[in-house]
This record gives sequence, structure tokens and C-alpha cells, in this order.
Amino acid sequence: MEPPAPPHRIEVEVLDPRLSAALREVAGRVRGAGGRALLVGGCVRDAVLGRAAEDLDFEVYGLAPDRLAALLEERFPLDLVGRDFGVLKLRGLPVDVSLPRRESKRGLGHRGFEIESDPFLPPREAAARRDFTINALAADPLTGELLDFFGGLADLAERVLRHVSDRFSEDPLRVLRGMQLAARFELEVAPETVALCRRIGPEGLARERVFGEWRKLLVRGVQPSRGLAFLRDCGWLRHFPELDALSGCEQDPEWHPEGDVFVHTLHCLDAFAAERLGDEAEDLVVGLAVLCHDLGKPATTRREGGRVTSKRHEPVGEALTRRFLARLTAEAALVEAVVPLVGAHLRPGALYEARAGDAAVRRLARRVGRIDRLVRVARADWRGRPPLAAERFPAGEWLLARARALELEAAAPRPLVLGRHLIELGLAPGPDFGPVLAACFEAQLDGAFASLEQGIEFARSWIAAHPPGSQGAAGG
Repeated sequence: MEPPAPPHRIEVEVLDPRLSAALREVAGRVRGAGGRALLVGGCVRDAVLGRAAEDLDFEVYGLAPDRLAALLEERFPLDLVGRDFGVLKLRGLPVDVSLPRRESKRGLGHRGFEIESDPFLPPREAAARRDFTINALAADPLTGELLDFFGGLADLAERVLRHVSDRFSEDPLRVLRGMQLAARFELEVAPETVALCRRIGPEGLARERVFGEWRKLLVRGVQPSRGLAFLRDCGWLRHFPELDALSGCEQDPEWHPEGDVFVHTLHCLDAFAAERLGDEAEDLVVGLAVLCHDLGKPATTRREGGRVTSKRHEPVGEALTRRFLARLTAEAALVEAVVPLVGAHLRPGALYEARAGDAAVRRLARRVGRIDRLVRVARADWRGRPPLAAERFPAGEWLLARARALELEAAAPRPLVLGRHLIELGLAPGPDFGPVLAACFEAQLDGAFASLEQGIEFARSWIAAHPPGSQGAAGG
């Protein structure tokens, strides 16, 4: 009989010195008390891929909950929010320390579980409750031993995303987790996992948890197209009808030889991901706008004279984007940042073709808030048309240069003339303020003045030509 294969060994690399110290301290204290602390989940997966850990998840065996809490409290301040479920957080550090646990499905969604901590549960049984084989790996940070009960190493090597067991279906959020993991790690989803996901519905999922997975897709996905293609293949695109409608919506092959609007959107998302800034807030705004930029096409696509057109799909897309995002997030400021980018995504090309003047650039900046964001969306749209896609995007380069010269690249224009200036001119606060301020701002956008002094002179002239009360009288 052949001798057993030696255990796999790995070192989880940690770049943050505070995190590295916590790693040694937790593992050492647990071992000193007679237990064993294993690193589990994403930090182990990332170590196998040669990536440093940014957060740590421990699973501690052989110690009762109170003993573990007391042991850690000697060295670390703890967040006890998860204590009833066997989870402790080291305050101020991205470190979770938990006990192995048994879970029984009792209700809907990811919250519908009855959880029981069991510090003496075998590691294999604890790993069986995880979602994917690549996340079911565990490592002993003191010995380097790597525990792989379900073939996660082989799946990582072959770039396959595979569920651990049929218990996967107990938590529908895992389908969306599969979406973002496929995109982040460029994985092919195993056919049996796709088939299992087809039998799962999104029952009981909290909006913020759903949006969390979409956020990861957009701000971390190397190939977002893989994630969306997985949703299509497993039938989950139907739960996002605005996106589902893109599939099969034809485009004019002269301008879009890549295929339908859904295929185009996938190419656009990958183009966006290749140029992310690394600023998650900015990348999320632009990524959502790229995702939604053509939502208006299914409702506006027509055949006219042998050509396929989608006239005025931008304003229709604004309304659909607002509806789509309202189901995903309550972040009103985020939605208001995304929607104008969808409505104006063709404007860079139109202004470039017309060689538009400064007034048009100012008005566009007022509409979208940030020209640099709009150019990123339009450039992803431009590059999402293989084989027509080109590295250079002349319209974007031109618009950015114009906006930069006007100091509007990353900010909307602000009115120079304000209410306090009208008071200084002797105008009493009231309904007459609005028309004066609006006229001043429109003139500013048109280039009639560029300084506060010039703006005040314009306001004085406008008030003289439109005495207080004259607007109301004329309107009556």
C-alpha cells in the first residue's frame, strides 16, 4: 500500500503589521489554552492564489465560547455582537473569530437559520456548511497545514467554481456570491452548480445583502461578464428584468457587430473593469452607469428602412435605471449620481462631432456632475464593440481637455451669484430671487461673465430690466 500523501502546507501572507501580530497572538493563545485556531475561507483561498490577506477569519476548535471570549479579552477589545452565534470580532481590526457551528434551515433567506455553536465539531463537518469548494479550505497558521476536504485546491487550479454540497441551496444569496466570485477570480461555474442554482429562488433576501454582491462584482470583478453570464445561464437574470430584457435585443450590426445589447453590455463592463481607478466609491458610480447605460434600448429598438435603431433610449434608460437601482439600494445620493450618466452617455460623442463650445460643456457638467465619470462610461461603451473597439477614444480625450480648461473635469459648475449678493444689491428676499438667480446662472453657463464682479453687474442690469413684480404681472 502506498504511503499517504504528505499534507499540503501554506503560509498566509499578511502585509499589515497589526494584522500579522493579531494572527500570531490569536493562534498562539488558542494553542496555549489547548485549542486549535484554523484560518478559513477567503484568506486561505487568496493565499493559495498568492495574494496577501486583507482580513482574517478564524475558526477555533476545542474551546468553549466563554473560555474563548475570556482568552481574547485579555489581549483585545472585542465586539460581542455575534457572541450568541459563536462569533467574536477584534475591535479595530478586520479579524473575526468564530466557533464551528451547525446550521439548520428554519425560515426564508439567508437569515432563516437556526445556529448552534459546537467547538468539538470535526473540521470536515464544519467545512461542509460553506458555499464553494474554494472557500472550504482551512489552514493552521502555526504549522502551515492546509486542510482541503472537498477538492478546493484542484478547483482553484482548474479555475472552477463548484458548490460544496446540496445544502448550498439553503441560502439563495450564494447564487449572487457565485456571480461576483466568478467575475473576481475568472472562474467557470461547474455545470452541476449552474443546474442547482436554477432550482433556487431569491426568497427572503435583504436588499442590502443583494446589493453587497453587486458592489463586489463591479468594484472587484476582473471580468464582470463572467458573473452576468452565470446569472443568465442559471436563470437568475429574470429576477432583474431590466437586465433580462437586454438579452435578445438586436442592434445594428454595422455599429454593433458583437451581438445583442446584453453581449454589448458584457463587453462594456469588462472594458470598464480594465480601467478601474481603485477608488471604490468612484468605481461603483461608474460601474453601475456602465451596467445600466443601455437599459432603454429594448423599449425603443425599431427597424427603420432596413436599419436597427434605438432613438431616445437614453431618457428611457434613465427611468429604468432609477427603477432597477431602487430595488437594489436605498442610497439616494448614489442613484442620483448614476442616473444622469446613463441619460448622457452619448453626449461626449455628440459634442465632439459638433465641436461644441464652452457653453455646451458647462451645461453637460451641470447635468452629470462630473465630466470625468461620464467620459469613463462613454469610453467603456466605445470599447464594448469588438471588433470595432479601439484603444483611443477621441471624443473622450477632447471633452476631458475642454472640461479641464474650464476647471469642470471633476466638479459641476457652481453659480457665482448667490442670494446674499442680491441682498447687497437691495433686492428683498422673496419670490423675485429665483428668476434673477436662474438668469445669472444661465448667463454664466453661456460665458456672459466669468467673475463674481462681472456676475454682480449682470445681476444689476437684469434687475433693472426686470423690476421686482414685473414677472408676476406679465404672467397674469
